[in-house]
Amino acid sequence: MDFTFQDLSGTFSVTDIAVAMSLSFVLSAMIGWVYRATHRNVSYSQSYVQTLVILGMLISLIMLVVGSNIARAFALVGALSVVRFRNAIKETRDVGFIFLVMAVGMAVGTRFYVLAIVAAVAICLIVVIMNRFNWFALNTQRQVVKVQVPSDEDDYTHAIQDILIQHTDEFELVSMESIRAGALLELMYTVKIKKGHEPADLISALRDRNHGQSVTVLTGYDQTDL
Repeated sequence: MDFTFQDLSGTFSVTDIAVAMSLSFVLSAMIGWVYRATHRNVSYSQSYVQTLVILGMLISLIMLVVGSNIARAFALVGALSVVRFRNAIKETRDVGFIFLVMAVGMAVGTRFYVLAIVAAVAICLIVVIMNRFNWFALNTQRQVVKVQVPSDEDDYTHAIQDILIQHTDEFELVSMESIRAGALLELMYTVKIKKGHEPADLISALRDRNHGQSVTVLTGYDQTDL
């Protein structure tokens, strides 16, 4: 058997490594800054943005290692298949940024430098433009109303709906849950409050009907994380 030590690093030069790592860092950091500048919701995570930068550099490194060797590529797939990620991604947009830094890292690692630069700049510019001009925004602002009612009250649905008809233009029951060992029912509606009506008025009216149980109105729920 041949136990001769062999270093395969000579397949790429130190310059290749420096350029790939530096360029992937710069482009991934740019993507991270664009994500930070265009983030609107309340779940901003510094560690997530830092992970984007690290991920872009790691993908570049992996592509350098794999190169055009099919055997290494299959070995890498097998090694990464045992990794399990348990952190939930709250926004679909976050997944898009992960794929963006991965694509840029792959382009840099395979030495498509111009492609990586042009693609990263173009996509980041599109993200900034969409955020600046609020593309695809829903002009109708809706609210979430959570109402708790005694479970032994037979006409709770009609009582709550009567209040919603008075204070909202439209509403829809989206969930019904038994809480407190069955003593209460929690109803969740999506509503559009009428012009001139305030959420406080709706809360007051609902509390008069549900015997003083909890009432919650979430305004702008489509722009925040629940």
